[in-house]
Amino acid sequence: MTGVDSFDAFVLARSGRLLRTAYLLTQDHALAEDLLQTALAKAWFAWSRIDGGDPEPYVRKVLVNTYSTWWRRRWNGEQPTEELPESAGPEGLAAERTDLWRALQQLPRRQRAVVVLRYYEDLSEAETARILGCSAGTVKSQTSKAFAKLRLDPNLVEPIHRPGDASAVRTPARSADLADEETSR
Repeated sequence: MTGVDSFDAFVLARSGRLLRTAYLLTQDHALAEDLLQTALAKAWFAWSRIDGGDPEPYVRKVLVNTYSTWWRRRWNGEQPTEELPESAGPEGLAAERTDLWRALQQLPRRQRAVVVLRYYEDLSEAETARILGCSAGTVKSQTSKAFAKLRLDPNLVEPIHRPGDASAVRTPARSADLADEETSR
């Protein structure tokens, strides 16, 4: 199989997973497609060096590194519209998903990258460390810091109503789940 054929086969087989990673990092479909296309273009030029083994970790590392360098290009402002868009799906589920994305957006890029690679892509600490170019200890500390910020994030705080009490007490939502997740990995 020639280099072109093996690259084409790789893109056909792995682009779905890589696009998902890009989306989880950028949280924007068009930007995720641009990020993946840029990463694949960079990988194409290095294909003769990386072909033969498993090129996915290399391409994933290029994807994360490219995302990290794009911070100046991304505009985080609002886009005003006349009407609010319709929500797709059940109200509660869509709101929960939106709250989680908002909370993830508040994390620093490195912490967000660690959370995406470890818990959405289900990579080990060693694989995540290799992709990010850091030690496994750094992955653990960044994960711990990210979960600490997520526990305190107001987007993930749910009101608890007690019978006979007119005021709601706000507690961290899913903090036990996050702690269990952190210790189980």
